Amino acid sequence: MTSKERAQLRAQANTLEPLFQIGKGGMSDALIAQTNDALRKRELIKIKVLLESAPESPREFADKLAEATGSEVVQVIGGSIVFYKENPDAGKEEKKKKPAKKGKPLSKVKAKRAIAAKREAEEKKKKRDFYAKKRNYGTK
Repeated sequence: MTSKERAQLRAQANTLEPLFQIGKGGMSDALIAQTNDALRKRELIKIKVLLESAPESPREFADKLAEATGSEVVQVIGGSIVFYKENPDAGKEEKKKKPAKKGKPLSKVKAKRAIAAKREAEEKKKKRDFYAKKRNYGTK
């Protein structure tokens, strides 16, 4: 991984919330399996290490977890660790999704939002027309 790629991944990870926490129990098989699943789904994840109760340092956890999952450590800052693992199937899953059918009934929430948006647009149009007429009266 080049330094530019690493910098881009760090920038993307800046807004991520930690998915998992590593505490006094340390690393377990369940944590490794969950991390592997999350990497397969998201490619870029953040994990938090509880510094007060963790038996090892975040760097040691990062190295062990990266080796166990086959991922790369993007950065370790304080108690936060960022991992990246490219998923070649990620693009294929997006292509499999079918577009929404036309004429499909909206859920109640979506229908209410659509009605509210339509009303709001009508009110804006009325205001625009009102002020346009007002300006035209002044010029005659």
